[in-house]
Amino acid sequence: MSTEFFKNIGKIKYEGRESDNPLAFKWYDEDRVVAGKPLKEHMRFAVAYWHTLVNKGGDPFGAPTETLPWDKSEDAITRAKDKMDAAFEFITKLGVPYYCFHDIDIVDEAPTLSEFEKRMHTMTDYAKQKQQETGVKLLWGTSNLFSNPRYMNGASTNPNFDVVAYASAQAKIALDATMTLDGENYVFWGGREGYMSLLNTDMKREQDHLAQFLTMCKDYARKNGFKGNFFIEPKPMEPTKHQYDYDAATSIGFINKYGLQDDFKLNIEVNHATLAGHTFQHELQVAANEGLLGSIDANRGDYQNGWDTDQFPIDIYEITESMLVLLETGGLQGGGINFDAKVRRNSTDLDDKFIAHIAGMDAFARGLICADHVLKNTNYKKLRTERYASFDNGDGAKFEKGDLSLEDLSKIANSKGEPQQISGKQELYEQIIANAY
Repeated sequence: MSTEFFKNIGKIKYEGRESDNPLAFKWYDEDRVVAGKPLKEHMRFAVAYWHTLVNKGGDPFGAPTETLPWDKSEDAITRAKDKMDAAFEFITKLGVPYYCFHDIDIVDEAPTLSEFEKRMHTMTDYAKQKQQETGVKLLWGTSNLFSNPRYMNGASTNPNFDVVAYASAQAKIALDATMTLDGENYVFWGGREGYMSLLNTDMKREQDHLAQFLTMCKDYARKNGFKGNFFIEPKPMEPTKHQYDYDAATSIGFINKYGLQDDFKLNIEVNHATLAGHTFQHELQVAANEGLLGSIDANRGDYQNGWDTDQFPIDIYEITESMLVLLETGGLQGGGINFDAKVRRNSTDLDDKFIAHIAGMDAFARGLICADHVLKNTNYKKLRTERYASFDNGDGAKFEKGDLSLEDLSKIANSKGEPQQISGKQELYEQIIANAY
């Protein structure tokens, strides 16, 4: 029998808004039906292996602050199995249906690729057993092609072909693991797929190489029976100065340019959206408009810091606005809500990990409930429809259909004269959202 790592913590239960128990849900009642589906089907929550089981609280300015009880063995496989025991204990006690991983989160890299692949096979078999025992599923897998020094100049965009080949081999191992574990999706985050200086960069050639790499990975997985989605996760910078998957619009342009639109969608992260100068809801809407909103990495940044702080999401107003996008555009396509978030460096108790996830899950549940209320019980939709009423008939409708020329518009403008100003009523919309809580 495996060791119990999170002692004195049982299965997290829903206790409702009146509860003051920090280890209980106040809003996330997984079976509560909202907008025609239970919350658990809307959310499809996932635990991020890397932040929850691997992160030890270190940052660029200080050493790790956590001592993880599953990270003690000197043997790589024993340590990896202890970590996986802790992972599935945490996930099942929290009551989350999914998890996500990078390959090197599962087990440490090895001196050679072949040895690393053997380690991954061992741990994939162990994870398969854990999934069967618990019913927990893999939302998506991915490969860490950015941490090792070999990737300092990128992975698939590296100017050295040998590095590109190595990255491709490592991606194959992660794809094999994902398929073996019946992963529902696979993510590509180009952590160093970009440039620090154009002076030494052939941008077009690098982007062509990135597209070739993605195409080969897609073809390999499809050939071997993978039916899920491939996700690109946009981020503007950090660690590189400018990454090729800068934001949702840039990534969509890339997907369309290289003919990847039938297989690839986007995994939108909150903190990446704000680093790109956008809001989370903006990035969701851009992806949804193109039918490419696949999944979400849930977190938030500190708006006084200019880097990716990966804090747990608790901004109810922001989340409610974001859930409006999801409800109005049909929800996520294949993915879920993965907590790509970590406890703060000075939060060092094991129960802090539970409290953080509970708060995030409650925030998303509450935001969805509030968004559903706004759509069903306020005049929010009516106000927005009326704002565009001039395009619903007459010349406005002809314009939308493409039935008017520039000369036609010129005649209409001259005949009508100065247009009437119509208020945007922004404060009214904000009031409606604020009053939903």
